[in-house]
Amino acid sequence: MSWTRFANPQITQKQREAVMQAALNLLEAQRPDVRDRARLEAAARQAVARAAQETGVYLPPVLQAALVQDLVGRVGGLGFLQKLLDSGQYAEIALNPDGTVWVLPKGERFFQPYDYAPTREEVARIVEALSIAVGKQLSEATPSIDARLPRREGFGGARVKILHPVLLPGGDFPSINIRLFEARPVPPEQIVAWDMAPEWLMQQLLEWVARGKRFLIVGETYVGKTTFLSALCHGIPRHARIVKIEDPEEIYLPHPNVVTIEARPAPPGSQVPTYTLADGVDDAMRMRPDWLIVGEMRRGHHVMSLFRAQMSGHPGLSTLHAFGPESAVERMETLVYTDLGIGRQGTKAMIVHALDFLIHLGWEGEKRRVLGIWEIGPALKGGDVPFHRIYECGMERLEPLKWEKNHG
Repeated sequence: MSWTRFANPQITQKQREAVMQAALNLLEAQRPDVRDRARLEAAARQAVARAAQETGVYLPPVLQAALVQDLVGRVGGLGFLQKLLDSGQYAEIALNPDGTVWVLPKGERFFQPYDYAPTREEVARIVEALSIAVGKQLSEATPSIDARLPRREGFGGARVKILHPVLLPGGDFPSINIRLFEARPVPPEQIVAWDMAPEWLMQQLLEWVARGKRFLIVGETYVGKTTFLSALCHGIPRHARIVKIEDPEEIYLPHPNVVTIEARPAPPGSQVPTYTLADGVDDAMRMRPDWLIVGEMRRGHHVMSLFRAQMSGHPGLSTLHAFGPESAVERMETLVYTDLGIGRQGTKAMIVHALDFLIHLGWEGEKRRVLGIWEIGPALKGGDVPFHRIYECGMERLEPLKWEKNHG
């Protein structure tokens, strides 16, 4: 970002740097908790205002706001990332081992280069700042770190993966990938505006959600599974009690009666046990939810916990990394067998009792779309899960349903 477009003719680069250095000294003297973003921003705002007053420099509001964010980035250790995180323009940010920075604009399929070359010192501070929340330090002994940035006002949080250069042949920098979450609920109208699904289809899906139908949303990475799930949740009655279980928290709901349970790894060096999605589902079922929302199912325990909840009368929605109905069945079978040793037929039998519809999201050219919707039969047919396709991308109306399960 160029500072020249913010410049006032009366403010020189030397004056701006003087204000910035004075504000940095003031803020570092306070030793603010860098993990509390709201307090850090408030302290930075006061420091910039006081520094401008002490140096006798008038700061236009736009420049003052920009200096505050720059100061937060420096003190908080996130450097150039702070501006990218706060811009609201990107779905993902990546630093490659060669030191190049890449950004994935929202709604786009491929990354684009970002014109900035961070120094090794700046990246070291960024890694330290990202790792501090999980109590780890990137090293050859701990070469892979999963971290997160918490949700705050105007920022939906993020999932972070960091890899040490020892795992990256020829790389001088660590690899950092930051997956950003939406900062506010995604309304169904936005799904229609993005051309992911026609309006009439969204209305029908919302009606089924309101009736307690149980959905599984599948697709590859970055096709909008969580975003689409968030939009479908608008079909849940406004005052229903919703419990959602995630790892990490991604889904933003507009309802007032929502409890979020977040999975948690065991703290390093602690006797505190890991808290899994399966644990969250078990606890949620004792909290009297009207709807149960489970983030992406990555383990067999997650699948089984969701099945158990939805077979006990709790309507719900969840997501799974798969490439269509047959792929989804195969993946769930594999996950459940690997983790729990339950055979494929047992998993298939639970699928037909726990789910009503499967929605497949994917890419059509450069656009994310609902590629298909399948109704799931009430019982196995010839030992397989019966699927009836009721929608294919481009259709103007749904095919008639074959089955009407009586739980909804």
